[in-house]
Amino acid sequence: MSTSKNNIHEFLARIPKTDLHVHLDGSLRVSTLIELAKSGNIELPSYTEAGLNELVFKDQYKDLMDYLQGFGYTVSVMQNPENLERIAYEFAWDNFNEGVRYFEVRFAPQLHINKNQSIEDVVTAVNKGLAKAKKEFNEQPAVLSEKEPPANYAIIACAMRAFFPGMSQFYDTILEVHRFSKSKKIFSLASVELVEAMIKARDELELPIVGVDIAGAEEGYPPEDHKEAFDIAHSNFLKKTVHAGEAYGPESIFQAITLLHADRIGHGYYLFSYDKIKDNSIIDKEKYVENLAQFIADRRITIEVCLTSNLQTNPEIGDICNHEFRKMKAARLSTTICTDNRTVSKTNVTREIELAVDTFDFTEIELRNSIIYGFKRSFFPGTYKEKRVYVRKIINYYEKLQKEYGRI
Repeated sequence: MSTSKNNIHEFLARIPKTDLHVHLDGSLRVSTLIELAKSGNIELPSYTEAGLNELVFKDQYKDLMDYLQGFGYTVSVMQNPENLERIAYEFAWDNFNEGVRYFEVRFAPQLHINKNQSIEDVVTAVNKGLAKAKKEFNEQPAVLSEKEPPANYAIIACAMRAFFPGMSQFYDTILEVHRFSKSKKIFSLASVELVEAMIKARDELELPIVGVDIAGAEEGYPPEDHKEAFDIAHSNFLKKTVHAGEAYGPESIFQAITLLHADRIGHGYYLFSYDKIKDNSIIDKEKYVENLAQFIADRRITIEVCLTSNLQTNPEIGDICNHEFRKMKAARLSTTICTDNRTVSKTNVTREIELAVDTFDFTEIELRNSIIYGFKRSFFPGTYKEKRVYVRKIINYYEKLQKEYGRI
């Protein structure tokens, strides 16, 4: 890489970054997946990195469901505390090594509950790995001397929009116990159970669990199915981010905001797609979208944009130039660039920001605001005062690098 002071790629690699939408089970090292599968006698379609990158972690996928297939393999090696801790530790260092100073890693703890580990064991193991990496990073001389800002992180717990036999021992049990209940009622109950568990883990175990989410196939499983759980989260001061508008239209985003109290929206790709509206009671669809976008902009509800992931799960987009981020940017919406899944999408934060900068004509001010806003709109695990101090350190360091690279 060139050492030129004006080299944008080197600059982007060095600036402090965030990742507010990244799945742990979509971001483990392929080499680790292979090693853990072998030691656990877990079947994979290939036991080489090249083979898995061809068969599972592809460059292109047919759709969202094809994209999600790889998670069956990654989750299978995350069924004991030792593996969870290792995967979390490596994940944290993969982020720190590319300049990510703050991330909010999300995963579905209920996918990892089994006869050998409780939900408390799951979140404790993940936090142990993350905390170990954070401690090591923050003990480096440059951080201790305050020449560089420290690293930090938080955890977001995902409920599943829907689940089926074979997804996890926990889901198998709840489906069996409630086998005469309607499926949506069971999905709702599992979400309530998750939220209550996360409140306890935050308050009694003092883990940095800051928010909840719903993930999984979007169509047919609307946000309203999980309203009770998110009402509980809202009443207990857990933040809310919701996958919405990734594979369904604007109504999904509207429900996430109005029924689930969403502070942020995961993806939000189809926000402007009035032609995707399926609710026949909405007569003026273009006006509906206009009002929804205005509502989001006015309340600074941040959209977690995942460029590469969207291209992979929505092949109809075609070229990156066609991505709806252009409209989000033009509407001055609050956005932050994220990876979604580092392994499944074969990407990292620096690459995603480079993609945005190269495609969407960022000015220097827009780039700075985009980066800093990732920190400002985070669900920071400390107090508001502590968050302000931390963000100021980030801004100071960012401006220092701007001067070093002759960008101001």
